[in-house]
Amino acid sequence: MHPPKIVTFDVPAGVSVDNKGFTRTVTHYRTTPFGLYMSRPMVGRTSAHWMRSWLLPALGLAVTDFSWNPGYERDQDFYLDICEIECDDGPDGGRWRLTDLYLDIVLRTGRGAAVVDVDEFVAAVGAGLVDARQAEHALHSSYAAVDGLAAHGHDLDAWLAHLGIALTWEAGPG
Repeated sequence: MHPPKIVTFDVPAGVSVDNKGFTRTVTHYRTTPFGLYMSRPMVGRTSAHWMRSWLLPALGLAVTDFSWNPGYERDQDFYLDICEIECDDGPDGGRWRLTDLYLDIVLRTGRGAAVVDVDEFVAAVGAGLVDARQAEHALHSSYAAVDGLAAHGHDLDAWLAHLGIALTWEAGPG
């Protein structure tokens, strides 16, 4: 069992850094009162060539839209990571820290939402990699997201609009 993935989004430096120390250049950052948007290429990844993500701290979510390479397309519109997100709120856009809490939601707009990686979550809790507070946060965040999506026809934009959040996405390549 691996420890939680932790990613730092360094807006002033224009990079993201994962817990293994890999630094990736971010093409676009945008901060809003409700979160952080980032867009970057997926270097060295066979399945996808671009990712666009919104970090939504109040919801405990990172919402990602991948641009898949031919032959690797997936039956999903958005991938939602359940996480904890902190920001130092610096005057230059700040540094954001995302701790992935293993649970994820695969959203198929208008068709459904499926919680995945429950086995990883249970193993991480059992191994003490996620404490009781984090586990409760992860469960509340995932239940709230699934309930909110279901109540709005599995439409991410409709659910978030109900919460006063409007996501905008850069076109980017492919």
